[in-house]
Amino acid sequence: MQGKKVLIIEDDIFIRRSIEETFRRAGAVTQSAPDGQAGLRQFYQFQPHLVTLDLMMPHADGWETCRQIRKLADTPIIVLTAIKDENAEVRALDLGAVDFVTKPFSPKVLLARARVALRKKANGEQISASGYQDDYLKIDIVRRRVFVKGKLLKLTKTEFELLAYLARNEGRVLTFEQILDNVWGAGYKDSPDYIHVYVSRLRQKIESNPRQPKYLLSERGVGYRFEVNA
Repeated sequence: MQGKKVLIIEDDIFIRRSIEETFRRAGAVTQSAPDGQAGLRQFYQFQPHLVTLDLMMPHADGWETCRQIRKLADTPIIVLTAIKDENAEVRALDLGAVDFVTKPFSPKVLLARARVALRKKANGEQISASGYQDDYLKIDIVRRRVFVKGKLLKLTKTEFELLAYLARNEGRVLTFEQILDNVWGAGYKDSPDYIHVYVSRLRQKIESNPRQPKYLLSERGVGYRFEVNA
């Protein structure tokens, strides 16, 4: 953990301090936040290598915070929660967490799981989310900018989030349900038409020939994938 930056998002001050001390003793650099809103601000500024995230917090809970972080980057997120429920674990993993640890937990176990998450990231087992670039298209996820042939595009918030989600998972087929949950939220799970409309808009903006797309490809009846064009 030497030199790794860890962001701790936790509303319980005693647990937050305990986690900070655990990582600092292992050589990590830490910052912390008491709720999801503050955590997202810290995430932008600190750009951590790893995030530990509580679920039940004021202002912005862990679910929404996890969703927002995952829209920006593939930084490993370890959920730390008192919720001992299989459905909660499944939901957290579906939203992009890499691990789910229930409280109380052993500091040694937490560090071990953190090392595993960082090792997987270093080995490329998680998709890079810094962006995508070739001679035609550039997607800067961190700065939320998209360029075609060097020209900055005007995208709506939803258009950008959809494109960024697909690009972060380049080469993977994402189902309609996954896309709706991560871009629009769980309340839209029965509305795949939203995806078709926005993919069509994006194709008009980023594809050289929208009728024969090279980047945003359909998997009939399943979903969409972002294809790398070297």
